[in-house]
Amino acid sequence: MAFADSPTEPAAANSQNSASLDARIDRMADRGIEFLRTRGQSDTGAFSGATGAAVTGLCVRAILEHRPSAVTTDPVVRDALKFVETKVQPDGGIYEVGSKHRNYETSTSVLALVAAKEAGDQADRESQQKYDSILRRAEAFLKDIQWDEGEGLTPADPAYGGAGYGSHSRPDLSNTSFMLDALHELGNDADDEAIQKALRFVARTQNLAAPQGVEDVNDTKYADDVNDGGFYYTPAAGGQSQAGEAAGGGLRSYGSMTYAGLKSMIYAGLTPEDPRVAAALDFIRKNYALDTNPGMGPSGLYYYYHTFAKALDVAGLEVVDVEGGTVHDWREDLVATLEASQQEDGSWVNRESDRWMEGDRQLVTAYCLLALAHAKK
Repeated sequence: MAFADSPTEPAAANSQNSASLDARIDRMADRGIEFLRTRGQSDTGAFSGATGAAVTGLCVRAILEHRPSAVTTDPVVRDALKFVETKVQPDGGIYEVGSKHRNYETSTSVLALVAAKEAGDQADRESQQKYDSILRRAEAFLKDIQWDEGEGLTPADPAYGGAGYGSHSRPDLSNTSFMLDALHELGNDADDEAIQKALRFVARTQNLAAPQGVEDVNDTKYADDVNDGGFYYTPAAGGQSQAGEAAGGGLRSYGSMTYAGLKSMIYAGLTPEDPRVAAALDFIRKNYALDTNPGMGPSGLYYYYHTFAKALDVAGLEVVDVEGGTVHDWREDLVATLEASQQEDGSWVNRESDRWMEGDRQLVTAYCLLALAHAKK
């Protein structure tokens, strides 16, 4: 079942509005891609070496979302893909040797390579077979490092089913969301064992008292404290929210993780009728914003834009009706916000907070290009 119906509007007007919005997106995307092409890449082909292959993978995916033909026509994209390929390791992961971000690097590299494979020349059998082999091994690697029985856990453990950076300190919702993006892109459906294990972890990051008759729920000590339907960072290792603790106890929900949680639940097959999804949507309606990452202020704002757009697109939502009766065309709101914040050189950067690398123009520009791709109708 669809998550929401499209707003009632004459077909001709709707088509005209969509064309206008897409044209605005294309103008921003052209400028953003030109920044990455001319000012964002090193001689190695990397767009940023700060997290191994991760930022480069996101940049490649972002470019190909708007210009799929670039995989065969643009040397910038070809060089970036070659850089990603140099990070393929014997265990099937795609990461820098010694990396503490193996899941993150591999997941984002998968997103880039899937897009390159789909956009590539189908007549080039050697290239297609190479990507097939790399992606099969990367899929096995991601499933292997998921926190489950292989790490000695049982389903009762709060860490069970999650994915972490790969340093094996503890899993978190952000990395689990990236892993699910990669597994979904690789063709795994909601019934896949790894995705269902991940659902157990994701459910434990939601501030929601256990709904009756639902199996995968937040059964940690924090489940009932906040109970607003939003999501926080991790239930593992004692639990943590990047937004801190709530005044009355519990871990505060915040925007970026709530959209990541909603998207993850959709990938796991949950529908709008599910009380966990309904609660997440209720949090979104009560905390709809684009001038801030709800609960976090400017921190992680552009990561938030990316998860905001992807989750609402995956959910099939055309509008968000907030408390008080206001109906928001989230695509229009997002496009206007990104138009206002694009820099003269075509990039985007978080000028208020460089937390989580948001002072890195390459990473933030990739986030925005990905968000804009999901805003297209």
